[in-house]
Amino acid sequence: MAPRASWKGYLKLSLVSCPVRLYPATTTSERISFNQLHKKTHNRINMKPVDPELGLVERSDLIKGYEYEDKQYIIIEDTDLEAVRIESNHTMNIEAFVDEREVDVIYQDAPYYMAPDGAMAEETFAVLREAMRKSGKVAIARLVLSSRERVVTIGARENGMFVCTLRNPNEVRGTAEYFGNIPAGNPDPEMLQLAEALIKQKETTFDPKNYEDRYEIALMAMIREKLKGHKPIIAAAPERGNVINLMDALKASLSQSKPPAKSKSKADEIAKPAKSAGKKAATGGAAENPLKANLLKAVGKSKK
Repeated sequence: MAPRASWKGYLKLSLVSCPVRLYPATTTSERISFNQLHKKTHNRINMKPVDPELGLVERSDLIKGYEYEDKQYIIIEDTDLEAVRIESNHTMNIEAFVDEREVDVIYQDAPYYMAPDGAMAEETFAVLREAMRKSGKVAIARLVLSSRERVVTIGARENGMFVCTLRNPNEVRGTAEYFGNIPAGNPDPEMLQLAEALIKQKETTFDPKNYEDRYEIALMAMIREKLKGHKPIIAAAPERGNVINLMDALKASLSQSKPPAKSKSKADEIAKPAKSAGKKAATGGAAENPLKANLLKAVGKSKK
């Protein structure tokens, strides 16, 4: 069964337009969810609307209201909402093109796929898609979704287009409250180099298939055991040793990591200071910070 479109309308660039459809690019249908049951009857609980004066009421008797003051509402009819019509109700008018990297990830919200609405729209759709692909830009447009206008980015993706709604600036919190008291500081150059080596050792190509939801897998295993009538085995989380300080943590991490083949040249560069550090230790030069000398030696050993 074909997925249901979330929005139907027109994609417009200047005088060029074509009918399109939007489809949600993600789904949560595969997530494990629970229903609320009564603890004795195990019947599923129904959430019914309740009026403080009348008690249970029918959903057909519900209307929309906007709270403009505390407990003071203005009634909003469906005809009122229908009267609020702007261009983006049915048209995504491209207003500008920007580099994708200029759109801060914190503003990116919900992803959608966009496809032409009918065979007659395919040629125009393909022209706009390929023009954006070759320009290396994403389009900025607006559309109305769920009774509110959303700014969106539009870009080419395979044979279709990818649309991402953007959060309004007033929905994004500033960083000062959270980062303002964090000192900038100047990390120790050698510790910084060791941390960079640890990052280098763990470099890989991202594949989302390698990062399954382990909690969801364990949850499903528990459910299957209960279905069999078995008592689930509770697996305790592994205990972690106490970390004395950053240098020891880096030392332990690097000694346990095996650098990939492509990082040999980097490891060689970092191993060189280890030898010199050993010499300084022999002459007392590293006595001021023996942990640093030991850490440098550990990096050299991890390379071997």
